[in-house]
Amino acid sequence: MQIKIWSDIRCPFCYIGKKHFETALNSFPHKDSITIEWKSFELDPKLQTAAHTDALSHFVESKGIDRDRAQQMFDQVTAMAANTGLDFNLEQSIPANSLNAHRLLHLAKQQGLANETKEALLKAHLCEGKNIDDTNVLSDISKSLGLDVNQVNQMLASDDFKYDVRQDEMEARNLGISSVPFFVIDGKYGVSGAQPADVFTRALKESWEKHQNEIHVIANDSASCDTDGNCK
Repeated sequence: MQIKIWSDIRCPFCYIGKKHFETALNSFPHKDSITIEWKSFELDPKLQTAAHTDALSHFVESKGIDRDRAQQMFDQVTAMAANTGLDFNLEQSIPANSLNAHRLLHLAKQQGLANETKEALLKAHLCEGKNIDDTNVLSDISKSLGLDVNQVNQMLASDDFKYDVRQDEMEARNLGISSVPFFVIDGKYGVSGAQPADVFTRALKESWEKHQNEIHVIANDSASCDTDGNCK
């Protein structure tokens, strides 16, 4: 059974949702029969990387909200992440375009290292304050994962995998996916947002037992980010 997961490296709820999903999957009795495919989804394809601007300042400016209110929102997400064992550093995360990171993910997919790469990219952006649009950062991540750094650098200097990223996003639009994370299980069941692990457990169980012809949203209205940059 295949599970496709649309997410963006810039989305904190995508990392939290990944951890919740993995908790459910690790206890699922048929986990060895599950294959995972990471799909690209850019929350803001037009974002210009601002390497010398912290995420909190960028958020305040782009959303036009009070800094104290923004800090409170960041703190809430950080606390939510801490409950899953993640140590977020959102204030210092760099507002960075995620296209190159998604392209790296597609290259890693060809070598069977997609999940490891996804994890490393999320950690770099949300926990370590690294610039995921910087070729040196992406090269270092690639090296740590055992990817061919020369191949990665050649890819980053080209347009390779841009088409694949766009195809993932077109597929998402065709499925009506407008916020991430979004999990499509067996091509028939949808789980939207960073749902608790028990919701993923139920979704896995139901999708394993039943077969239908359309996506049924088992869970919605949980923490996610949409294409307008709104997170809730």
